[in-house]
Amino acid sequence: MATATASHSPVNQKIRIAALRVAFLLALPLIIFSKSIWMDSHWIFEVMEVTGIALIIVAVLGRFWAVLYIGARKNAMVMQDGPYSIMRHPLYLFSTIGVAGFGMMLGSFLLTLGLTALIFAILSITASKEEAFLRAEFGPAYDAYAARVPRILPKPSLFRTEANVTFNVRTLRINLQDALVFLALIPLAEASEMVKDYGLIPTFPLF
Repeated sequence: MATATASHSPVNQKIRIAALRVAFLLALPLIIFSKSIWMDSHWIFEVMEVTGIALIIVAVLGRFWAVLYIGARKNAMVMQDGPYSIMRHPLYLFSTIGVAGFGMMLGSFLLTLGLTALIFAILSITASKEEAFLRAEFGPAYDAYAARVPRILPKPSLFRTEANVTFNVRTLRINLQDALVFLALIPLAEASEMVKDYGLIPTFPLF
């Protein structure tokens, strides 16, 4: 196993979290004051809402699936089973799906694309830094894995898993807290819709 240098230390996840929070704060005025042009076309808006809820649920379940495998083993080994056998960063894929779901629940295609692109950009930068560390730490083993398995978009034909999977209870508990954050997006979007429906705040139309 190669030894990571100071320039390739594990990624400080607090920076990623801070960047995501800043991104959310920057998008907040748009989320609060924009009103979907589809609200008056109820069936289109309802389809978008249902799609958004489905995407958020997929995100929660997908993140839970990934955490079952990676657990406390992040940066300690080259995980190549379960979701990590078909993509290198399943947690980031499912997080992006969850944000897309939130945008859909708000009823705006532009907001969905904007939020998704912003979060995807932040997580892609984080993924690149993580991979630099993993290449320095595991050398050819990670190079071979990265050459075979796509970074974000899954390749289902590569799927493989062990018969038994061990998991870390503490890590699962932390993931449950993350899941609650994603699930909280559902009532948040519903509350936003209600406030705008009753005209309680000034709004501008958004596609």
